Amino acid sequence: MASSKGSASAPAGRPRPNLVFRRLRGRRSPAEFAAAVRRAAREIGERVSCDARYIGRVEAGEIRCPNYAYERVFLHMFPGRTLADLGFVPRSSVRGRGARTAEDAPLARPAAPAPAADETRSAFGPYDTQDRKHTPEHHENHEESDVLRRGFMTGGGATVAAASLVGPLGLALDAAAAERPVRRPGASDAGALEEAVRRIRLLDDRHGADGLYRRAAAPLRAAYALLDAGATRQATADRLHSGAGELAISVGWLAHDSGRFDDARSHYAEALATARMTGDDALEAHAFCNMAFLARDAGRPREAVRAAQAAQRVARSLGSHRLMSLLALREAGGWAGLADRTGCEQALARAQALHDRGPSDADPEWMSFYGEAELQGLEAQCWSALGDWPRAARHARRAAHLQDPHFTRNIALYTAELADDLARGGRPDEAAAAGMRVLDLLGQVQSSRVQTMLAGTARVLLPHRRASGVSPFLDRHAASPRPT
Repeated sequence: MASSKGSASAPAGRPRPNLVFRRLRGRRSPAEFAAAVRRAAREIGERVSCDARYIGRVEAGEIRCPNYAYERVFLHMFPGRTLADLGFVPRSSVRGRGARTAEDAPLARPAAPAPAADETRSAFGPYDTQDRKHTPEHHENHEESDVLRRGFMTGGGATVAAASLVGPLGLALDAAAAERPVRRPGASDAGALEEAVRRIRLLDDRHGADGLYRRAAAPLRAAYALLDAGATRQATADRLHSGAGELAISVGWLAHDSGRFDDARSHYAEALATARMTGDDALEAHAFCNMAFLARDAGRPREAVRAAQAAQRVARSLGSHRLMSLLALREAGGWAGLADRTGCEQALARAQALHDRGPSDADPEWMSFYGEAELQGLEAQCWSALGDWPRAARHARRAAHLQDPHFTRNIALYTAELADDLARGGRPDEAAAAGMRVLDLLGQVQSSRVQTMLAGTARVLLPHRRASGVSPFLDRHAASPRPT
């Protein structure tokens, strides 16, 4: 495959799109292709935090040559091809070239040389071009613990927040750094903030929220410190506001999933206010989406319906069928909480029809979790709220089966939903078996939501202790640690 069509050199500051790489993605959305990249990485023992934005940067020509980790993954995905065949330029042509833009430069003094921007920040360091030995410890340090050390150490000497490896999730923060005075932020700060949001989401997908929430408060303060410092360019200011709002939603979700509903409500409201101040429809739709989910979980179903409908009004102009599908599911959850079966069924049908239209480039980056598995899981929750246990169990089983292994927390959640539906539907033996699978996953996942669901299942199964497998499940559940 010729590479000259997609990656020939372009004038400085005007990267040429990598059309070869775009063709290789085919009909998959950037988020779906990013998921395929992560799966390929796991197959060869690599770890890369690839997402839709990274794929977009490659296709836009911003990343002219990937670092060594991504190179190995891409060559594994497309055997027999070279980097040139994938539309990239030779590594020698990008190594060591300065890429600092005027927007990144300090206001009063010349900038120090910056690393080459033609290589992406990977799990092994920003713009890394050195081939190094990848030990398991090295992977763990960089993939799991650099959420904020990479995300909040800015390039111009103004460290907003730093992180070091402490504990299995590696999110211990230098909170004092968030209080230090900062320079006027530039595009590199906005990029660091966006990266931090992605990394927190990645950790939540794998481990759940309980171990992350308290440690995520400092980066949120740091993000708003960047806003207070004030960017000189409007484009940078918009990115900072959007990034801070997305981070507020991410921290709100960590609070939500760990049962801290009041904290979650506050963070979501902060994101909503940020969105409305800047006229950011995408951020506003995301905030309303999470507010609808929180209202449902907090026992305020009518508020859930209204928030979901507000989200749909804002999101119509964004052009994403997948987003509208998810918002219809949020509305369905509210109708189910109101015991309105007709309203729920109509919203579910709308959600399925919108989902079936397929992904598009307009789908928000944060929606990478939303696919057929999540649709099935949310529909299971609706039928459960309506008391249709067999139907709920059918959808929950489908969700657990379809879920990408990367989303460990969701697999635990869907399986816990399945266990509860089976228990309430009069199938205690199958419920106990599903409950055992959840207990196996709790070694990797810290989610109060999952543990609360499992505790409810155990209470339902108590009268059925003599059924096959129930007693071992109840004993193991009783001996398992509880969330603090």
